[in-house]
Amino acid sequence: MAEDAAPARGRGSLSREKVLREAVAMADAAGGEVPSTRKLAERLGVRAMALYHHFKNKDELLDGMVDLVFAEIELPEDGVAWDEAMRRRASSMRDALNRHPWAVALMDSRANPGPATLRHHNAVIGCLLAGGFTIAGAAHAFSLLDSYVYGFAIQEQALPFEDGADMEEVAAGLVTEEAAAAFPHLAAMALELTLKPGYRYGDEFAVGLGLIVDGLAARRESW
Repeated sequence: MAEDAAPARGRGSLSREKVLREAVAMADAAGGEVPSTRKLAERLGVRAMALYHHFKNKDELLDGMVDLVFAEIELPEDGVAWDEAMRRRASSMRDALNRHPWAVALMDSRANPGPATLRHHNAVIGCLLAGGFTIAGAAHAFSLLDSYVYGFAIQEQALPFEDGADMEEVAAGLVTEEAAAAFPHLAAMALELTLKPGYRYGDEFAVGLGLIVDGLAARRESW
């Protein structure tokens, strides 16, 4: 009987938010692997069945985890121009995805999005409509911006270097005489840009985002 009482106390002290935040922390620490229900229960010190008091299945848990990530992303503010709001939101989303690399593949895959997810999408669409986009134009802009942010985050996380020293090591093979003769354009980029002091690949994000926002501004009235 004492054995049965312990799980009951665990369930009573276990909140939905506590489970979600622990699941997110475990996924972050694992470098992208979402924890199993069993491992999550062990981390929380309860039996796996205790989790089903808050989540019917693994999909519902994933819905909640993704919703926590969306809650971290900056929403467009009233009175801020749409282009500036989209820049801020894209940068905030990139930061969130770098904190939670496991989320990239899940952000738009949920069949039952949570309140933070719905609030986020509604705010972005509303900002674009207020900025002069049609419904179709807002859909085009939303898709393009998200594709860029997700794609950049995936590429950034996959790169085999983190700072200038790591980049120098990776690029060293491109600046040998033999490599420069075989791949002159790669060698030129390495010497004239990527191996220069202060170069950071992450700075490319703002450049590409600016090009996209400028392109959307030029097309928004023609959709």
